[in-house]
Amino acid sequence: MGIGIIVILGILVVVIIYFVMIYNNLVQIKHNVTKAWANIDVLLKQSHDELPKLIETCKQYMKFEQDTLTRVMEARSRVFTAREAQNIPQLGQAEGSLRGALGSLFALAEAYPDLKTNQTFQQLQARISSLENAIADRREFYNESVNVNNVRIEQFPDSIAAGMFNFKPAQLLEFQAEEKADVDVQKLFSS
Repeated sequence: MGIGIIVILGILVVVIIYFVMIYNNLVQIKHNVTKAWANIDVLLKQSHDELPKLIETCKQYMKFEQDTLTRVMEARSRVFTAREAQNIPQLGQAEGSLRGALGSLFALAEAYPDLKTNQTFQQLQARISSLENAIADRREFYNESVNVNNVRIEQFPDSIAAGMFNFKPAQLLEFQAEEKADVDVQKLFSS
């Protein structure tokens, strides 16, 4: 075997090893996105399970605030549907609506001193707030994983391996600006 063939085989082995490393990194990144989504999914399920308890507690005190309670339950239903379908854009919108409805509910609770001091309500409010904060943290991790995935499958030479093995970009979980805005408490009490 000549030196030229050995050099060519050596270069070929290095290129193959390099592409195997790229492929393995892309697989790891893809699974990080899946894992990050699973973390959000668990928290959304926990939040989904806590909301009916909160609504039932509120119903006992808030006889005239059915509109707010209905908005919370409708938003909860939209989050559940989007989560089950793994529809990221729809989930972002539904989660933003739920957050706004919960903000309205918590603001209205201020007008009901008995509800505000109810231990069950306080525990549920703290639990749901804690879950919302955890979802926000996990969303940040998910979006970072998605960003790393999307950048890597577009960068050269990773884009070659990504194209060969059909790696797809993932979608960011985003909330619309109006859904991130603070609740207008004064408007709630004037209507």
